[in-house]
Amino acid sequence: MNNPEEKISCHGRRLLSRRHFLGQTGLAMGALSLSQLLAEDNLMHFGGKTPIRPDIDPKHPYAPRPPHFPTTAKQVLVIYCPGAVSHVDTFDYKPELFKYHGQKPPSIPEVTFEGPTGNIAKPFWEFRPRGQTGKMVSDLLPNLAEQVDDFCFIHSLTTDTSSHPQGENFFNTGFTMEGFPSFGAWVTYALGSENSDMPAFVAINDPRGLARSGKNNFGSGFLPAAFQGTDFSAKNPPANLNRPSDLSAMDDSRSIDLLRRLNAHHLESYPGDADLAARIASYELAGKMQTSVPEVMDLAGEPSSIHREYGTDSGSNLKREYAKNCILARRLIEKGVRVVQLFNGSDPSGGNGITNWDSHSNILKTHAMQAEIMDQPTAALIHDLKRRGLLEHTLVAWCTEFGRMPFLQANGTGRDHNPDTFTCFLTGAGVKKGTSYGESDEFGFKAAVDPRTVYDFNATLLHLMGLDHQRLTFYHNGIERRLTHVHGEVINAMLA
Repeated sequence: MNNPEEKISCHGRRLLSRRHFLGQTGLAMGALSLSQLLAEDNLMHFGGKTPIRPDIDPKHPYAPRPPHFPTTAKQVLVIYCPGAVSHVDTFDYKPELFKYHGQKPPSIPEVTFEGPTGNIAKPFWEFRPRGQTGKMVSDLLPNLAEQVDDFCFIHSLTTDTSSHPQGENFFNTGFTMEGFPSFGAWVTYALGSENSDMPAFVAINDPRGLARSGKNNFGSGFLPAAFQGTDFSAKNPPANLNRPSDLSAMDDSRSIDLLRRLNAHHLESYPGDADLAARIASYELAGKMQTSVPEVMDLAGEPSSIHREYGTDSGSNLKREYAKNCILARRLIEKGVRVVQLFNGSDPSGGNGITNWDSHSNILKTHAMQAEIMDQPTAALIHDLKRRGLLEHTLVAWCTEFGRMPFLQANGTGRDHNPDTFTCFLTGAGVKKGTSYGESDEFGFKAAVDPRTVYDFNATLLHLMGLDHQRLTFYHNGIERRLTHVHGEVINAMLA
């Protein structure tokens, strides 16, 4: 017991041997050297892919930056419909729903998200073949139906949640939790913008307000704050842009010039302070927006034919306001704004078909109300972009967070949430036209052919913008974070 070696572990006693000590030390040093060599050759990352860090000048955070690889899409318009649009009543035609209407097959679950289930229900609107492709689309969306030959539908999307706040988060940020960067923030972080007088990323909220997840849908998360979306609409311009009435234009110009010189002098005293440079850049952009934003929001100069086409002079007041937002979206794309996110629906108090597409009861009335707001202006926006040649370099994505069930709820008038299959579509730059990818099962209940995830959808959007979703990362809290987490594959079948 007096032998000190008896208190040392077997492994420790081996290290007391000079031969074993030198041998293990030599192996360890070799492993460290190999790690260093692999790191220098960019081979120390999963899958052999290293992050591509955008070269961002803090003084000019929105300066245009090259994509990871050549691409036709330079800008992106995301049309997002909060509340979950019913795919079986719009774009996903299922004849079996007519056959089993009013019945309850044994495969139907007894309970779904909001409670007991009812019977299978056929679509509430007639489906008809549209365009040269003969794509079956319901009468709920007659204007969008006229453009199906330009669309690429995906009918087999799945998501990780059946709750609206988490669903919005997941679709727009890649995570059900809050605090992660949105798709628009990732794109502008990587690519900057072609317009130095406007924000790189603009979110146009619905006339009724914010969606359920609010500003998280267009937030910057842990990315630099410069890349969060700037939200305004045709009805609600950015705050504090108007010059005070007691300040003349000349005085305002002189004040801005003096402030610019003071900021430049202050920055010289703190060279290399990226936060200070970024803050000054944000103030300078705000100054430029005092003239650029009122100009882009001035819809009065649009010809009457455009207002008729978009529907700013017909239908409900909500439809007229949303139509103005659609014209604003087109004008922002024309100005070179990199990302425009257009919301059709809000959810400040639960919605249930009144403020968005969430139709747990009386879907015939509530979906019809939402479609009256969304269909004509959205179709006019896409058609107008095409007519002006903007779709040649603009990617358009029409999205919702999940689908709805092919059977009714116990109340007999609404459809519950369906995370197991839903429909979105793409059009514009780089997209294969007049096609449909994937299929849901015979009832539109679950994805059956080529099921795909939201990760795959976002990976495809990034690819169309010239960005590798595996290499567009940001180091945060010890992890290389990305929009698609550790998942996602590009859906090549949707690419032109």
